[in-house]
Amino acid sequence: MFGRRRPVQVLPAVVHPTKYNVINTHCTYEVPHIHPTHTTICNHELFQHKHYCPHTQSVANEVSNQHFNCCGPGGPGGPGGPAPMPPNGMG
Repeated sequence: MFGRRRPVQVLPAVVHPTKYNVINTHCTYEVPHIHPTHTTICNHELFQHKHYCPHTQSVANEVSNQHFNCCGPGGPGGPGGPAPMPPNGMG
């Protein structure tokens, strides 16, 4: 009634990421700071130079336009392509 036992199979180890712990220590230091002061009396004189610059303004408007010939086959410019228009826009 007692059967043979199979040997235990050992699998490869599972390695988990390293867990890091941080221990903080604190120490208090006292550093003396010395702040000397000095007072200077400064007398000020002001000269006001006033410059005047009259200004005028104008507006200019520029207008541009373009003409495109988008006729299909058999029209100006050949098969389906746009053709340049003369500078006066008439063609």
